[in-house]
Amino acid sequence: MKAVVLTAFGSPLTVREAPDPGTDGGEVLVEVLAACVLPYAAEVFGGERNYPLEPPVVPGVGGVGRVVRTGPDATAVRAGDLVWCDATVRSRDDALTPDITLQGWSSRGPGGARLARHWHDGSFAELMRVPTENVYRLPATAGDDLARWAALSVHTVPYSGLLAGGLAAGETLLVSGATGNFGSSAVAVGLAMGAGRVVAPGRNRAALDVLAERFGPRVRTVTLTGDAERDHAALLEAAGGPVDMAIDLLPPEAPAAVVRTAITTVREYGRVVLMGGVGMLGGDDLALPYPWLMRNSITVRGQWMGPRSANTGIIRLVASGALDLTPERVATFPLDEVNAAVAHAASHGGPFDRTVLCPAA
Repeated sequence: MKAVVLTAFGSPLTVREAPDPGTDGGEVLVEVLAACVLPYAAEVFGGERNYPLEPPVVPGVGGVGRVVRTGPDATAVRAGDLVWCDATVRSRDDALTPDITLQGWSSRGPGGARLARHWHDGSFAELMRVPTENVYRLPATAGDDLARWAALSVHTVPYSGLLAGGLAAGETLLVSGATGNFGSSAVAVGLAMGAGRVVAPGRNRAALDVLAERFGPRVRTVTLTGDAERDHAALLEAAGGPVDMAIDLLPPEAPAAVVRTAITTVREYGRVVLMGGVGMLGGDDLALPYPWLMRNSITVRGQWMGPRSANTGIIRLVASGALDLTPERVATFPLDEVNAAVAHAASHGGPFDRTVLCPAA
C-alpha cells in the first residue's frame, strides 16, 4: 500500500510504499477513503506541540473508509461496509480507568504510550488497521460526499464535551474559542442538539460574522476587547439571561485569562467543560476563584475525547440533517500532495474550513 510517513519531527512528510497491515481477532482492516487534516497538524509534525508520537509513524486522526476484512468478533460490520473509524483507542483490560491513545496522533501517560506502540499508525494511508469497537457504519448517503463526512474528526470532539456537560434543549451555551475550527463546530453541534441560544465570543470579526450569517439570531456574537471586565459584561448581555453551560476549546497559545472571563459567566449550578489546550505549552494557570466555584455550586469538568456512544450520536445528527455539513468548505488532496494539504489546513483553520486527504484519488 501507499502511506504517508513522518520520519522525524520537523522533516517534510514522505509518501512511500509500505506493507499492508495484518489483522488479528478484534481488528478490522479498512480502505481509507477520506481523512481530515487538522489545522494544527503542521504544529504536531513540526514538534511544536510536543505530541508523544514515535517516528517513523503513519499519522492521521480518524477517517472514513470501506471495510476490507473483519475479525471473528465482528457481528454487525461486514466487508464492503462504509464506516467511520474513531481514533480514540482504549485499553481493554481496565474498565474503570482505561489508558487512551489517539491512533496515529497522541496518547496519555505511560499506558497510553504502550497502547500507541500497537495501534501505531493512523489514517494517512491507503489501508488502516482499526480496533473492531472503533468502526461505525455510516448511512449509504455518506457515499455521495465522503470528504465532507471526514469532518467527523472535528465534530465528534465538541459533541463529546457537550454530552459530558449535559447540554439540554433550550439551554444557553457559551462557546469559548467560537471562531476556531473546533469552536465553530461546537456552535453548530450545540444548535443541532437543541441549544436555545449560543454565545460566541472571539477577536476575529470576520469569523464571527460567518457564524451569525449561518445560524441567525440563535447565535449571539461578541467581539472581545481584552478588557476582562468589559468582555464579561458583554458576554452576559449577549446571553440575555442565565448562561447554563460553557465549553472551552481555545488552543494552547490562548491566554488563560480569556478562558476565565468566558467560563465565569455561567449561572449558579452552571456547568463548565474544558477541552482546549490552554496551558499545555506553558503560560499562566487557569486559576478559577475558589469562592465562586464553591458558593455557586459550579461543576467544572475536563474532557479529553468522548465515549464510544458519541460516535453513534454524531453520525445520527449528521444523517438526520440536524447537523448540516453542506455549508462547509472542503478542499481535497491526494496522498502524494500531503505536505500541500498540511500547509493548506494551517492557513484555512477558520469556521467550517476542512482539508481532507483522499488516499484513493
